[in-house]
Amino acid sequence: MWHINRRSCSLAVALGIFCAFIPIPFQMVIAAALAIWIRANILLTVPMVWISNPFTMGPMYYFCYLVGAEMLGLEPQRFNFEPSFEWLVTRLAAIWQPFLLGCFLVGTITALAAFVLVRILWHLHILRHIQIRARRLHNRRRRMRKNT
Repeated sequence: MWHINRRSCSLAVALGIFCAFIPIPFQMVIAAALAIWIRANILLTVPMVWISNPFTMGPMYYFCYLVGAEMLGLEPQRFNFEPSFEWLVTRLAAIWQPFLLGCFLVGTITALAAFVLVRILWHLHILRHIQIRARRLHNRRRRMRKNT
């Protein structure tokens, strides 16, 4: 959970990104609890949730709504968000199904892509490290042969 290794870090990135697409407050608490449960790196999971912040939430969630509407075969509705309880009750009641479906689909696909990307990048980093180490060893042996 606190270790930095390929498994815990790739899980942490995927989990944090998935939780960023959950449209509820306190996503970090959910992400931290899930990180403890699946033994992902908690120090990486929580900051990944910050992908959804006041600047990115609007475009993210609108895109999720569009994806959900497309998946359900619905015509996307135009709406202006108002941070009020009245808007939440009246407008969200009309769009909650495509919105939540889109959040789940986009969150899942993005999390899986991030998981795979972290695994690939980690693997490439290790291969590069092995190549550098082999080159150093080869150069050291060549110098030793020259000196003898």
